[in-house]
Amino acid sequence: MKRFGNYLKLAGTVLAAGLVLYVFFSARSCVKERRWLALGPIENHPVRIYDVNFSKEFNDLNDTQLAVAQAIGVPPVADREAAEKIKSKLVRLEDTDTYVIDSLTYSIPYLIPSAKSLLDDIGRAFQDSLSSKGLNPHRLVVTSVLRTEDDVARLRKGNINAAEVSTHSYGTTFDLSYWRYVKVPDLRGRPYEDVPPEYLRAVLSQVLKDFHDTPNTCFVKYERQQNCFHVTVKAK
Repeated sequence: MKRFGNYLKLAGTVLAAGLVLYVFFSARSCVKERRWLALGPIENHPVRIYDVNFSKEFNDLNDTQLAVAQAIGVPPVADREAAEKIKSKLVRLEDTDTYVIDSLTYSIPYLIPSAKSLLDDIGRAFQDSLSSKGLNPHRLVVTSVLRTEDDVARLRKGNINAAEVSTHSYGTTFDLSYWRYVKVPDLRGRPYEDVPPEYLRAVLSQVLKDFHDTPNTCFVKYERQQNCFHVTVKAK
């Protein structure tokens, strides 16, 4: 009986030790995975992909953005018909090789010329950055652009936290999804490697930081709930 008790103690000790080792290596694996997502590289790609601290780097205040938008943008328009009447001051957005326009529920695809140029520059820089890192090309997704007063009213009905006065009302601002991208097929038939959205977001954040840190270029706000980067041009 005593020997049986000793066996039970030994088995308990071995089980406890095994549990400790399992927890240790599981925790170590999780830390390693988080570091992998933040730093890279993706397997077979030697270039590290660093994440930007979104909340810290992209935290431009709405009031600051709004003052610039009101100074350089178009006056708020009541509805789509009113927007059509000032098309001479706006540029209509279409899908390009570097970005696509999402199905816009609460906005219309117009920007002032300088904002459109900024969007084009960001799209090209994003593609260049993907290429330099050996990653397959992806197009950005533009999720919100110019909002009419009707759009704002409808948006606030479904989301009471939506701003009543937004830079989107002046044609100076666009939102870029940081989770959704559109794959660009390789016509040469190169095997297509899926790129985790965390990596695409990291590359986009690097690109936006470069523009953001260039004087008189743009504001950027990290929108956690909307899963987007909110970008406002600074110059007309």
